[in-house]
Amino acid sequence: MNRHLLSIDDLDAGDIHQIFTTAAEMHDVQRRQVKKLPALRGRTVINLFFEDSTRTRSSFEIAGKWLSADVINLSAKGSSASKGESLRDTVLTVTAMGVDGLVVRHMASGAAEQISHWVDVPVINAGDGTHEHPTQALLDGYTLTRRLGSLEGRHVAIVGDLTHSRVFRSNVKCLTQLGATVTAVAPPTLMPAGVGDWSKAAGFATSYDLDAVLPEADAVMMLRVQRERMSGGFFPTAREYTVGYGLTRDRLAVLRPGTPILHPGPMNRGLEISADAADALDSVVLDQVSAGVAVRMSVLYHLLAGEESPA
Repeated sequence: MNRHLLSIDDLDAGDIHQIFTTAAEMHDVQRRQVKKLPALRGRTVINLFFEDSTRTRSSFEIAGKWLSADVINLSAKGSSASKGESLRDTVLTVTAMGVDGLVVRHMASGAAEQISHWVDVPVINAGDGTHEHPTQALLDGYTLTRRLGSLEGRHVAIVGDLTHSRVFRSNVKCLTQLGATVTAVAPPTLMPAGVGDWSKAAGFATSYDLDAVLPEADAVMMLRVQRERMSGGFFPTAREYTVGYGLTRDRLAVLRPGTPILHPGPMNRGLEISADAADALDSVVLDQVSAGVAVRMSVLYHLLAGEESPA
């Protein structure tokens, strides 16, 4: 693995499988009465979040603590950044305190990579603008492999607000590296600009017709409609979006039995996903949350612990 995890491009298929193998070991820790490994004892990890987060930040915090690291959470609202301090000064100030790793979420695409040039500790991208969210894609891929086995030749449909989704961009790279066939489904207004050339180069398909794709899918990933990133009307009404692109009760019945339903969260129930689909027996939404801790433990271990045994 590279020293940083800024993008899925930093990993090859061998790296991804290695992360999954270690994550499976880490998953066993969650079932223990005492959920502690000594792998990162004496290391300090800073979660530096300039955007709101529940799942990602808390799972990185739990992951670090279960590996015996000292974990400190910093948010923009509670730091000198809210007083006008530059990103560079904030990062250099934090790392000057002797930390061993940075987990960074920022609203600007490319922020994590820029930070990696300023510091001499590993940087993990926990989401940067609409660019990438590599650990989310890893936990999604891990969840699917645990449910389906090898993803070679499997068909995964990724549906929803693709324009604003960093999860989509990372998942396309991760899933295709694992051998899956990916179809991206969205209304024309939420399909990324230049997607035609990009899809040919990256090896994924695109469609505007969800009902044509669902019966052929081995897994379906619904993405949140990110209204906070939208300026202007990307679709006429919420109801029209649901009719065209929501995983409704009727569409749930079209899926083949055993088709995993994923959502990176938080979910807009009744918009991109119905309560029936979110709570269905084949929904793996909570499995994703559980996998998030295991995968992030694995990533922290590989970047910060060296070659010693995780146990």
